[in-house]
Amino acid sequence: MKEMAKIDTKNIKLGMKFSAPVFFDDGENMFLAEEKSVKSYHIAAINRWNIEYLVTYGHEITDKDAAMGDEDIVELEEVEELESVS
Repeated sequence: MKEMAKIDTKNIKLGMKFSAPVFFDDGENMFLAEEKSVKSYHIAAINRWNIEYLVTYGHEITDKDAAMGDEDIVELEEVEELESVS
């Protein structure tokens, strides 16, 4: 099984996203869902509870990572109707 990566909470910034869920330091309770942005209340929580690190099986998603799949998208001009088979 893949080992969880530690994330120093000092490095957590508004708007960050991760490719997999992020958990509190206990590795069981979820801090942030996959591909969801860090909000100010997330940062307030880790500061209030003195959390030193978080853990995840994923990695930070950058704008470059998010845009990589866009080139594979092909827009259709018109969809053909299927003939019904009776």
